[in-house]
Amino acid sequence: MNYLTNEKLLIVGAGGAIGSNMAQTALMLGLTPNICLYDIFEPGVHGVAEEMCHCAFPGANITWTTNPEEAFTNAKYIISSGGAPRKEGMTREDLLKGNCQIAAEFGDLIKKYCPDVKHVVVIFNPADVTALTALIHSGLKANQLTSLAALDSTRLQEALAAACGVQQSKVTNAYTYGGHGEAMAVFASKTLVDGKALAEYNLTEEQWAQIKLDTVQGGSKIIKLRGRSSFQSPAYQAVKMIEAAMGGEKFTWPAGCYVNCDTCGFKNVFMAMPTVIDADGVHYSKPEGTAQEMADLQTSYEHLCKMREEIISLDIVPAIANWKELNANL
Repeated sequence: MNYLTNEKLLIVGAGGAIGSNMAQTALMLGLTPNICLYDIFEPGVHGVAEEMCHCAFPGANITWTTNPEEAFTNAKYIISSGGAPRKEGMTREDLLKGNCQIAAEFGDLIKKYCPDVKHVVVIFNPADVTALTALIHSGLKANQLTSLAALDSTRLQEALAAACGVQQSKVTNAYTYGGHGEAMAVFASKTLVDGKALAEYNLTEEQWAQIKLDTVQGGSKIIKLRGRSSFQSPAYQAVKMIEAAMGGEKFTWPAGCYVNCDTCGFKNVFMAMPTVIDADGVHYSKPEGTAQEMADLQTSYEHLCKMREEIISLDIVPAIANWKELNANL
């Protein structure tokens, strides 16, 4: 089997449903034979490692550990799902304090054991502030760390396809930007459906309101249907993100990234933007939309600023003026 690279991929939280799916997906896509599975729950991560061995991927070198030094040392790529999952009735923001403390420890481990890591993907909620926390503590450059945001856009794509009666892949240029939460901004003014402008489908206000609701509540719907938070879709999209950073197919769905942009007006936050991930990391551009879409994005940005101020007040990260003390790249 030909692998994209031989460099070490570390999967944090590998004993859980997302982590185990990421391990299998990475091997099925042939990213690297050298995968380290890390979790604090020994039976879970041990069991995942056993199952991966039973898949018998040719040439695979699968290791597992509960020791962070062993896990992080020499890691060149990392995906972390190592936070508490969202349960029914919870918002992503409900997870803020505990998961941001985990993110701070995660960033510290990167700085201590693998400061030369090439790219990191953070996918545990609330991803906008867990990723920001991890970046500040890790010392990495801003383009080296991303968070999962694509699911909001793929859910929008699914909802639009259902409303218009087309295959999901026929819907293009349908994206959400800003926060990965209920304050996300939906951008559909440039959407094409089977090559035609969305406006030609004459969706009613009620239909459009339902599409936006289905997009925003997509994660909650999975919890209600399956009794647990999403795991297959975040696992797949996260692995596709790290594949792009390894030099594979570019990732063009929106990713959460660190934004400090004078021309955009968005400063010192992690948020979903028009992005491309490639072997040089993540690159973002300024969103373009209608006045209402841009106003919604501004509202989403303000919500992100409030969450940022909350983790500062909890002493999980320092005040913005002191971020450089932890991360000279910011």
